[in-house]
Amino acid sequence: MPMNPAEIESLIKEGIPDAQVTIEDLRGDGDHYAAYIVSESFRGKNRVQQHQMVYQALQGRMGNELHALALQTSAPTE
Repeated sequence: MPMNPAEIESLIKEGIPDAQVTIEDLRGDGDHYAAYIVSESFRGKNRVQQHQMVYQALQGRMGNELHALALQTSAPTE
């Protein structure tokens, strides 16, 4: 069963409490999403480390209930 955008956002915010999260349904099918995430906790981390933090926040749902998620992560700009 596909995940809804609110559930994805909630999981990310639980795992990364200061995150500003925007979820976009790319195909309207509930299976292909883009997530835009800004968090101070990403500062000093490379892109791979940032994405690993997001995948950890999703608690194993990536590849299961969540089929495809394009990530754009960054620290806040000054």
